[in-house]
Amino acid sequence: MKTPKGIIDNVRLLGPLRSYTQVEISRTDSYKLGINPPVRNSGDLDSAANIEIVGEKGSVIKMCCIIATRHIHINDTDENKYGLKDNDVVKVKCKGVKGGIMDNVVVKKNASYVFELHLDTDDANSHGLVNGDMVEIVK
Repeated sequence: MKTPKGIIDNVRLLGPLRSYTQVEISRTDSYKLGINPPVRNSGDLDSAANIEIVGEKGSVIKMCCIIATRHIHINDTDENKYGLKDNDVVKVKCKGVKGGIMDNVVVKKNASYVFELHLDTDDANSHGLVNGDMVEIVK
């Protein structure tokens, strides 16, 4: 990924394949790139920032860069088990030395989802979280 002010090399490509291009970065990444993307749900590219995507066969500039909202993936079983619904907005309580509460966590439901919290690196690092840590959902 590249802008006139910065470059981030070795980025990950994540599926599933979609009919549109979307780049999700953290606020810290936005400072490095010198851009100010909006915080949006996946797929909402309204006012997305321009970014150049560079690959082996060339590059493309697209208005597709956002900071993704914090969200929890659930499926039908999780919805019933935890009393959550698609598009609910909850809080997440993190324990530990850097514990705290994150507001505005959106619940996203799909039959294929695995129950998990999705955060960018800034949110995870600010609470000292690593993959596999447990948190508490507060309705």
